[in-house]
Amino acid sequence: MTAARGFTRALVGATDGELVERMVTGPVGDPVKAHYGFLGGDVPAKTAVLEMASAAGLSRVPREVRDPCVTTTFGVGELIKAALDDGAERILLGCGDSGTSDGGAGAAQALGVKLLDSKGRELEAKGGGELARLHRVDLSGRNARLDDVEIDVACNWHNLLCGENGVARVFGPQKGATPEQVEDLASALERYAGVIEEDLGLDVRTMPGGGASGGLGTGLSALLGAKLHPRYDIVMKYLDIDGLLAGADLVFTAEGGIDFQTPRGKIPAEVARRAKLHGLPVIALAGTVGEEADINYEHGIDAFTGMIQAPGTLDEAIQNASELLKDCAEGAMRMVMVGRGMSHSES
Repeated sequence: MTAARGFTRALVGATDGELVERMVTGPVGDPVKAHYGFLGGDVPAKTAVLEMASAAGLSRVPREVRDPCVTTTFGVGELIKAALDDGAERILLGCGDSGTSDGGAGAAQALGVKLLDSKGRELEAKGGGELARLHRVDLSGRNARLDDVEIDVACNWHNLLCGENGVARVFGPQKGATPEQVEDLASALERYAGVIEEDLGLDVRTMPGGGASGGLGTGLSALLGAKLHPRYDIVMKYLDIDGLLAGADLVFTAEGGIDFQTPRGKIPAEVARRAKLHGLPVIALAGTVGEEADINYEHGIDAFTGMIQAPGTLDEAIQNASELLKDCAEGAMRMVMVGRGMSHSES
Protein backbone atom coordinates (compact mmCIF):
# COMPACT_ATOMS: atom_id res chain seq x y z
CA MET A 1 0.00 0.00 0.00
CA THR A 2 1.17 3.52 -0.72
CA ALA A 3 -0.17 6.85 0.32
CA ALA A 4 -1.74 7.14 -3.08
CA ARG A 5 -4.73 5.13 -4.26
CA GLY A 6 -5.82 2.74 -1.52
CA PHE A 7 -4.58 4.77 1.46
CA THR A 8 -8.07 5.74 2.58
CA ARG A 9 -9.69 2.36 2.07
CA ALA A 10 -6.81 0.56 3.77
CA LEU A 11 -6.95 2.67 6.93
CA VAL A 12 -10.74 2.79 7.03
CA GLY A 13 -10.89 -0.98 6.54
CA ALA A 14 -8.21 -1.70 9.12
CA THR A 15 -10.11 0.29 11.77
CA ASP A 16 -13.64 -0.72 10.74
CA GLY A 17 -14.42 2.88 9.83
CA GLU A 18 -16.77 4.58 7.37
CA LEU A 19 -16.19 5.58 3.72
CA VAL A 20 -17.86 8.73 2.32
CA GLU A 21 -18.19 9.74 -1.36
CA ARG A 22 -18.36 13.32 -2.63
CA MET A 23 -18.34 15.07 -6.00
CA VAL A 24 -15.42 17.50 -6.28
CA THR A 25 -13.55 19.45 -8.94
CA GLY A 26 -11.19 17.16 -10.82
CA PRO A 27 -7.67 18.12 -11.92
CA VAL A 28 -8.83 19.30 -15.36
CA GLY A 29 -11.86 21.13 -13.97
CA ASP A 30 -14.54 18.50 -14.56
CA PRO A 31 -16.52 17.05 -11.63
CA VAL A 32 -15.22 13.70 -10.34
CA LYS A 33 -16.48 11.31 -7.68
CA ALA A 34 -13.92 11.20 -4.87
CA HIS A 35 -13.96 9.80 -1.37
CA TYR A 36 -12.69 10.20 2.15
CA GLY A 37 -13.38 8.24 5.30
CA PHE A 38 -13.52 8.29 9.07
CA LEU A 39 -11.42 5.95 11.16
CA GLY A 40 -13.23 3.55 13.45
CA GLY A 41 -11.92 2.01 16.63
CA ASP A 42 -10.51 3.74 19.66
CA VAL A 43 -9.20 7.05 18.32
CA PRO A 44 -8.99 10.13 20.57
CA ALA A 45 -10.55 12.48 18.00
CA LYS A 46 -12.94 12.16 15.08
CA THR A 47 -10.33 11.42 12.43
CA ALA A 48 -10.93 11.78 8.70
CA VAL A 49 -8.58 10.14 6.23
CA LEU A 50 -8.28 11.02 2.56
CA GLU A 51 -5.87 10.65 -0.35
CA MET A 52 -5.11 13.31 -2.90
CA ALA A 53 -5.21 10.73 -5.71
CA SER A 54 -8.94 10.26 -5.20
CA ALA A 55 -9.54 13.87 -6.25
CA ALA A 56 -6.51 14.76 -8.37
CA GLY A 57 -4.59 11.61 -9.23
CA LEU A 58 -2.88 11.08 -12.58
CA SER A 59 -5.59 8.60 -13.58
CA ARG A 60 -8.05 11.51 -13.33
CA VAL A 61 -6.24 13.30 -16.18
CA PRO A 62 -7.03 11.96 -19.67
CA ARG A 63 -3.79 11.15 -21.46
CA GLU A 64 -4.57 13.46 -24.39
CA VAL A 65 -4.83 16.54 -22.14
CA ARG A 66 -2.02 15.91 -19.68
CA ASP A 67 -0.28 19.18 -18.86
CA PRO A 68 0.88 19.75 -15.25
CA CYS A 69 1.03 23.49 -15.93
CA VAL A 70 -2.78 23.63 -15.89
CA THR A 71 -4.05 20.79 -13.66
CA THR A 72 -5.30 21.75 -10.21
CA THR A 73 -5.58 20.36 -6.67
CA PHE A 74 -8.75 22.39 -6.02
CA GLY A 75 -10.70 19.16 -5.48
CA VAL A 76 -8.32 18.11 -2.70
CA GLY A 77 -9.22 21.27 -0.83
CA GLU A 78 -12.89 20.54 -1.42
CA LEU A 79 -12.43 17.08 0.12
CA ILE A 80 -10.79 18.64 3.17
CA LYS A 81 -13.70 21.09 3.45
CA ALA A 82 -16.21 18.24 3.16
CA ALA A 83 -14.45 16.38 5.98
CA LEU A 84 -14.59 19.54 8.12
CA ASP A 85 -18.28 19.91 7.31
CA ASP A 86 -18.75 16.34 8.57
CA GLY A 87 -17.17 17.21 11.89
CA ALA A 88 -13.57 16.07 11.42
CA GLU A 89 -11.35 17.01 14.36
CA ARG A 90 -8.23 15.57 12.81
CA ILE A 91 -7.31 14.81 9.18
CA LEU A 92 -4.85 12.29 7.77
CA LEU A 93 -4.00 13.00 4.15
CA GLY A 94 -2.02 10.73 1.85
CA CYS A 95 0.10 12.23 -0.92
CA GLY A 96 1.06 10.35 -4.06
CA ASP A 97 0.01 9.44 -7.61
CA SER A 98 -0.73 13.06 -8.48
CA GLY A 99 -1.73 14.45 -11.84
CA THR A 100 -0.88 17.98 -10.72
CA SER A 101 2.05 20.31 -10.10
CA ASP A 102 0.38 23.40 -8.66
CA GLY A 103 2.20 23.44 -5.33
CA GLY A 104 -1.08 22.82 -3.52
CA ALA A 105 -2.27 26.26 -4.59
CA GLY A 106 -5.64 24.95 -5.78
CA ALA A 107 -6.29 23.10 -2.52
CA ALA A 108 -5.49 26.26 -0.56
CA GLN A 109 -7.77 28.37 -2.76
CA ALA A 110 -10.63 25.95 -2.17
CA LEU A 111 -10.22 26.67 1.53
CA GLY A 112 -10.25 30.45 1.22
CA VAL A 113 -6.60 31.34 0.68
CA LYS A 114 -6.23 34.17 -1.84
CA LEU A 115 -3.34 34.16 -4.28
CA LEU A 116 -3.03 37.60 -5.83
CA ASP A 117 -1.28 39.01 -8.88
CA SER A 118 0.55 42.35 -9.04
CA LYS A 119 -2.76 44.22 -9.44
CA GLY A 120 -4.38 42.54 -6.46
CA ARG A 121 -6.57 40.24 -8.54
CA GLU A 122 -7.01 36.61 -7.54
CA LEU A 123 -5.27 33.97 -9.62
CA GLU A 124 -7.57 31.36 -11.06
CA ALA A 125 -7.13 27.79 -9.79
CA LYS A 126 -5.70 26.67 -13.11
CA GLY A 127 -2.51 24.92 -12.16
CA GLY A 128 1.14 25.60 -11.52
CA GLY A 129 1.62 27.74 -14.59
CA GLU A 130 -0.53 30.47 -13.03
CA LEU A 131 1.94 30.79 -10.16
CA ALA A 132 4.32 32.66 -12.48
CA ARG A 133 1.98 35.65 -11.96
CA LEU A 134 1.82 35.33 -8.17
CA HIS A 135 2.63 38.51 -6.26
CA ARG A 136 1.11 38.10 -2.81
CA VAL A 137 -0.48 35.51 -0.49
CA ASP A 138 -3.51 36.60 1.55
CA LEU A 139 -4.56 34.27 4.39
CA SER A 140 -7.27 36.56 5.78
CA GLY A 141 -10.09 34.54 4.22
CA ARG A 142 -8.68 31.10 5.04
CA ASN A 143 -11.27 28.71 6.47
CA ALA A 144 -11.17 29.41 10.21
CA ARG A 145 -11.82 25.78 11.11
CA LEU A 146 -8.31 24.91 9.95
CA ASP A 147 -6.97 26.54 13.11
CA ASP A 148 -8.82 23.98 15.25
CA VAL A 149 -8.01 20.79 13.34
CA GLU A 150 -4.76 18.84 13.17
CA ILE A 151 -3.78 17.85 9.62
CA ASP A 152 -1.09 15.17 9.28
CA VAL A 153 0.20 14.48 5.79
CA ALA A 154 1.80 11.17 4.77
CA CYS A 155 4.23 11.95 1.97
CA ASN A 156 7.50 11.03 0.32
CA TRP A 157 10.02 12.81 2.51
CA HIS A 158 12.53 13.01 -0.35
CA ASN A 159 10.37 15.04 -2.74
CA LEU A 160 11.38 18.72 -2.91
CA LEU A 161 9.57 21.70 -4.41
CA CYS A 162 12.43 23.53 -6.14
CA GLY A 163 15.90 23.10 -7.58
CA GLU A 164 17.45 20.55 -9.91
CA ASN A 165 15.75 17.77 -7.95
CA GLY A 166 12.52 19.73 -7.62
CA VAL A 167 9.14 18.34 -8.45
CA ALA A 168 8.84 20.01 -11.87
CA ARG A 169 12.06 18.48 -13.23
CA VAL A 170 11.73 15.07 -11.60
CA PHE A 171 8.03 14.40 -12.13
CA GLY A 172 6.88 16.93 -14.74
CA PRO A 173 7.73 14.71 -17.73
CA GLN A 174 5.79 11.80 -16.20
CA LYS A 175 2.72 14.04 -16.09
CA GLY A 176 2.99 15.09 -19.73
CA ALA A 177 5.19 18.20 -19.57
CA THR A 178 7.48 19.00 -22.49
CA PRO A 179 11.05 20.12 -21.71
CA GLU A 180 9.97 23.74 -22.18
CA GLN A 181 6.96 23.28 -19.89
CA VAL A 182 9.18 21.68 -17.26
CA GLU A 183 11.33 24.81 -17.09
CA ASP A 184 8.28 27.11 -17.11
CA LEU A 185 6.78 25.13 -14.25
CA ALA A 186 10.06 25.08 -12.31
CA SER A 187 10.25 28.86 -12.65
CA ALA A 188 6.63 29.30 -11.54
CA LEU A 189 7.14 27.11 -8.46
CA GLU A 190 10.31 29.05 -7.63
CA ARG A 191 8.28 32.26 -7.70
CA TYR A 192 5.63 30.60 -5.51
CA ALA A 193 8.33 29.69 -2.99
CA GLY A 194 9.74 33.21 -3.12
CA VAL A 195 6.38 34.84 -2.39
CA ILE A 196 5.69 32.40 0.46
CA GLU A 197 9.07 33.28 1.98
CA GLU A 198 8.48 37.02 1.58
CA ASP A 199 4.90 37.05 2.90
CA LEU A 200 4.96 34.23 5.46
CA GLY A 201 8.62 33.96 6.41
CA LEU A 202 8.86 30.30 5.40
CA ASP A 203 11.57 28.86 3.15
CA VAL A 204 9.85 25.94 1.42
CA ARG A 205 12.21 25.43 -1.52
CA THR A 206 13.93 22.35 -0.12
CA MET A 207 11.57 21.51 2.74
CA PRO A 208 11.40 17.69 3.13
CA GLY A 209 8.16 16.49 1.58
CA GLY A 210 7.36 19.90 0.12
CA GLY A 211 7.45 18.50 -3.41
CA ALA A 212 5.07 15.62 -2.63
CA SER A 213 2.19 15.29 -5.09
CA GLY A 214 3.37 18.08 -7.35
CA GLY A 215 4.15 20.37 -4.43
CA LEU A 216 0.88 19.73 -2.59
CA GLY A 217 3.00 19.18 0.52
CA THR A 218 4.09 22.82 0.34
CA GLY A 219 0.57 24.21 0.06
CA LEU A 220 -0.74 22.01 2.86
CA SER A 221 2.12 22.95 5.17
CA ALA A 222 2.73 26.62 4.42
CA LEU A 223 -0.81 27.76 3.63
CA LEU A 224 -3.05 25.38 5.57
CA GLY A 225 -0.93 24.61 8.63
CA ALA A 226 -0.49 20.88 8.07
CA LYS A 227 2.40 18.80 9.39
CA LEU A 228 4.31 16.64 6.91
CA HIS A 229 5.46 13.13 7.87
CA PRO A 230 7.24 10.27 6.07
CA ARG A 231 4.55 7.95 4.72
CA TYR A 232 5.66 4.97 6.73
CA ASP A 233 5.41 6.82 10.05
CA ILE A 234 1.72 7.48 9.46
CA VAL A 235 0.93 3.99 8.20
CA MET A 236 2.70 2.31 11.11
CA LYS A 237 0.47 4.14 13.59
CA TYR A 238 -2.64 2.42 12.26
CA LEU A 239 -1.49 -0.86 10.73
CA ASP A 240 0.33 -3.35 12.97
CA ILE A 241 2.86 -4.37 10.31
CA ASP A 242 5.35 -5.80 12.83
CA GLY A 243 2.58 -7.93 14.32
CA LEU A 244 1.74 -9.29 10.89
CA LEU A 245 5.38 -9.96 10.06
CA ALA A 246 5.91 -11.90 13.28
CA GLY A 247 3.64 -14.67 12.00
CA ALA A 248 4.80 -14.68 8.37
CA ASP A 249 7.12 -16.90 6.33
CA LEU A 250 7.13 -14.75 3.18
CA VAL A 251 6.26 -11.11 2.56
CA PHE A 252 4.56 -9.68 -0.52
CA THR A 253 4.54 -5.93 -1.04
CA ALA A 254 3.44 -3.90 -4.06
CA GLU A 255 3.92 -0.64 -5.92
CA GLY A 256 2.61 0.95 -9.10
CA GLY A 257 6.10 1.16 -10.54
CA ILE A 258 9.25 -0.18 -8.93
CA ASP A 259 12.44 1.67 -9.89
CA PHE A 260 15.38 3.64 -8.49
CA GLN A 261 13.00 5.88 -6.55
CA THR A 262 11.46 3.05 -4.52
CA PRO A 263 14.15 3.06 -1.79
CA ARG A 264 13.67 6.81 -1.34
CA GLY A 265 10.95 6.64 1.30
CA LYS A 266 8.35 4.55 -0.52
CA ILE A 267 6.32 1.99 1.38
CA PRO A 268 7.65 -1.23 -0.30
CA ALA A 269 11.22 -0.42 0.71
CA GLU A 270 10.13 0.34 4.26
CA VAL A 271 8.12 -2.89 4.45
CA ALA A 272 11.19 -4.77 3.18
CA ARG A 273 13.39 -3.10 5.78
CA ARG A 274 11.04 -4.20 8.57
CA ALA A 275 10.75 -7.69 7.10
CA LYS A 276 14.51 -8.11 7.15
CA LEU A 277 14.50 -7.41 10.90
CA HIS A 278 12.40 -10.58 11.13
CA GLY A 279 14.66 -12.46 8.69
CA LEU A 280 11.90 -12.74 6.07
CA PRO A 281 12.21 -12.92 2.26
CA VAL A 282 10.37 -10.20 0.34
CA ILE A 283 8.78 -10.23 -3.13
CA ALA A 284 7.50 -6.99 -4.67
CA LEU A 285 4.66 -7.00 -7.21
CA ALA A 286 4.73 -3.96 -9.49
CA GLY A 287 2.58 -2.47 -12.18
CA THR A 288 5.76 -1.77 -14.12
CA VAL A 289 9.46 -2.44 -13.61
CA GLY A 290 11.33 0.78 -14.31
CA GLU A 291 14.78 2.30 -14.52
CA GLU A 292 17.46 0.89 -12.19
CA ALA A 293 14.92 -1.28 -10.38
CA ASP A 294 17.68 -3.71 -9.38
CA ILE A 295 18.88 -1.21 -6.77
CA ASN A 296 16.05 -2.54 -4.62
CA TYR A 297 17.98 -5.76 -4.09
CA GLU A 298 20.22 -3.70 -1.83
CA HIS A 299 17.26 -2.53 0.25
CA GLY A 300 15.62 -5.77 1.36
CA ILE A 301 13.53 -6.69 -1.69
CA ASP A 302 14.71 -10.14 -2.78
CA ALA A 303 12.70 -10.39 -5.99
CA PHE A 304 10.21 -8.34 -7.99
CA THR A 305 7.96 -8.94 -10.95
CA GLY A 306 5.78 -6.78 -13.18
CA MET A 307 2.06 -7.22 -13.72
CA ILE A 308 2.13 -6.44 -17.45
CA GLN A 309 2.80 -9.66 -19.32
CA ALA A 310 1.52 -8.70 -22.78
CA PRO A 311 1.38 -5.54 -24.95
CA GLY A 312 -1.53 -3.24 -24.15
CA THR A 313 -2.51 0.32 -23.36
CA LEU A 314 -2.27 2.02 -19.97
CA ASP A 315 -6.05 2.39 -19.87
CA GLU A 316 -6.43 -1.36 -20.40
CA ALA A 317 -3.94 -2.06 -17.63
CA ILE A 318 -5.80 0.22 -15.21
CA GLN A 319 -9.15 -1.31 -16.12
CA ASN A 320 -7.85 -4.85 -15.63
CA ALA A 321 -5.61 -4.08 -12.64
CA SER A 322 -7.33 -6.49 -10.25
CA GLU A 323 -7.01 -9.48 -12.56
CA LEU A 324 -3.46 -8.55 -13.55
CA LEU A 325 -2.43 -8.29 -9.90
CA LYS A 326 -4.03 -11.63 -9.07
CA ASP A 327 -2.29 -13.34 -11.99
CA CYS A 328 1.02 -11.70 -11.05
CA ALA A 329 0.73 -12.87 -7.44
CA GLU A 330 -0.19 -16.39 -8.50
CA GLY A 331 2.76 -16.54 -10.89
CA ALA A 332 5.15 -15.36 -8.20
CA MET A 333 3.79 -17.85 -5.70
CA ARG A 334 4.11 -20.70 -8.20
CA MET A 335 7.77 -19.78 -8.63
CA VAL A 336 8.18 -19.92 -4.86
CA MET A 337 6.60 -23.38 -4.80
CA VAL A 338 8.93 -24.57 -7.57
CA GLY A 339 11.92 -23.37 -5.56
CA ARG A 340 10.56 -25.01 -2.43
CA GLY A 341 10.12 -28.28 -4.32
CA MET A 342 13.68 -28.17 -5.62
CA SER A 343 14.98 -27.49 -2.13
CA HIS A 344 13.12 -30.50 -0.73
CA SER A 345 14.34 -32.76 -3.53
CA GLU A 346 17.97 -31.79 -2.88
CA SER A 347 17.65 -32.58 0.81
